[in-house]
Amino acid sequence: MSDGNMFCFLQRGSDELLSGSVLSSPNSNMSSMVVTANGNDSKKFKGEDKMDGAPSRVLHIRKLPGEVTETEVIALGLPFGKVTNILMLKGKNQAFLELATEEAAITMVNYYSAVTPHLRNQPIYIQYSNHKELKTDNTLNQRAQAVLQAVTAVQTANTPLSGTTVSESAVTPAQSPVLRIIIDNMYYPVTLDVLHQIFSKFGAVLKIITFTKNNQFQALLQYGDPVNAQQAKLALDGQNIYNACCTLRIDFSKLVNLNVKYNNDKSRDYTRPDLPSGDGQPALDPAIAAAFAKETSLLAVPGALSPLAIPNAAAAAAAAAAGRVGMPGVSAGGNTVLLVSNLNEEMVTPQSLFTLFGVYGDVQRVKILYNKKDSALIQMADGNQSQLAMNHLNGQKMYGKIIRVTLSKHQTVQLPREGLDDQGLTKDFGNSPLHRFKKPGSKNFQNIFPPSATLHLSNIPPSVAEEDLRTLFANTGGTVKAFKFFQRDHKMALLQMATVEEAIQALIDLHNYNLGENHHLRVSFSKSTI
Repeated sequence: MSDGNMFCFLQRGSDELLSGSVLSSPNSNMSSMVVTANGNDSKKFKGEDKMDGAPSRVLHIRKLPGEVTETEVIALGLPFGKVTNILMLKGKNQAFLELATEEAAITMVNYYSAVTPHLRNQPIYIQYSNHKELKTDNTLNQRAQAVLQAVTAVQTANTPLSGTTVSESAVTPAQSPVLRIIIDNMYYPVTLDVLHQIFSKFGAVLKIITFTKNNQFQALLQYGDPVNAQQAKLALDGQNIYNACCTLRIDFSKLVNLNVKYNNDKSRDYTRPDLPSGDGQPALDPAIAAAFAKETSLLAVPGALSPLAIPNAAAAAAAAAAGRVGMPGVSAGGNTVLLVSNLNEEMVTPQSLFTLFGVYGDVQRVKILYNKKDSALIQMADGNQSQLAMNHLNGQKMYGKIIRVTLSKHQTVQLPREGLDDQGLTKDFGNSPLHRFKKPGSKNFQNIFPPSATLHLSNIPPSVAEEDLRTLFANTGGTVKAFKFFQRDHKMALLQMATVEEAIQALIDLHNYNLGENHHLRVSFSKSTI
């Protein structure tokens, strides 16, 4: 299993952890279950029967980030049906969410067993509760109830709440059925069909128009009902379509109706299949359309700030599409050259920059400036890769100094004239065998993560033991805090350094390190912790 894919643990029995002043705990002979937010109600549970393994419309959510809001937790359930109650246990990083029907809860658990839900980039765990109903004391749960009432108002009547004070993070009723969508970090092409598949989860999508503005790929998307637009914004704003890239930024448009003239790869009116494709407007490549259509059933919505589970086959098609389809905002052009400053000039080399920046794209050339050796120009394979490298590496520590990464005005990095010795400050890596992203659809596209203290190691030969790797990484000058081989595949492991800076140093030093038996170690950043 690749580091980018984590199992979602759907376990039972942890409701017992919640006994105490906030939530009463069921005993072993329960038959009628109620969760309360008042610890004095624990007498109600005596003589009742616990229902291990049985589905329930009450779901128990664990490992929540400390700063998570009620709105984000409610958003987890919205795609699957009406949310009827919520109980936040912030001190325990847990919550209970009640859906209107058991069927909706089963659908939600089944979905999240295949796709790990994330909130604020942290994996969370969802299971059926042992309780069949959620009863909350509103005086203890006022904020959560206010947010829930706001969502309910939007779901049903789409009218403002009267006499109810709703917190800033709560939902306000949608004014328009039209959403304006901006895609940040557009590493893969995002087609009109992909948007349709993602947003259709929340209701009938009537029209979509895509365009490029301020060098950003944007879209206007119209629902049949403003309520659907509200739900989609609540659940999708800030999420990534693919791992670590293609982030959705969503707002309401001032428009209330879109005027679509053509049905092609840039605009579509789903209520008017008779519209012409327009002059010079090629329809979407049928092979790519088919690849995405095939995966439709797997496209859905996990929790906030997580990839939208577009499967590998579709991602591969997207990567291939980048070279074949004239997608707005996606091209091999763009600003491919980065200016990196505040480097440690005593330590930095073209090779070290190639290795670090190569985590986020295929570095073509590196030039350390002759008269300013704390700065370098780095040419990536395309503008999307340079953007990705800049976003992830600006502000990181390399050789003890916080580096600054910006887009350069240069279009290419010039090689020194023949016969001119520039002391090895310029290097051409165009034909390097170490490029990670040469193959369209490579699994490396799925495993692009920000620098972290935990490293993902692969291509480990059978003869190399944990102690060998711990010693190897300690020799880079850092401290190895934890290590774990993958259970099913000892060719891969996770290794945690004490700091992100130490992990960056270790990756620079040991990526492609020869472990013997013709095995060169592969090192990348992981989103996991040990």
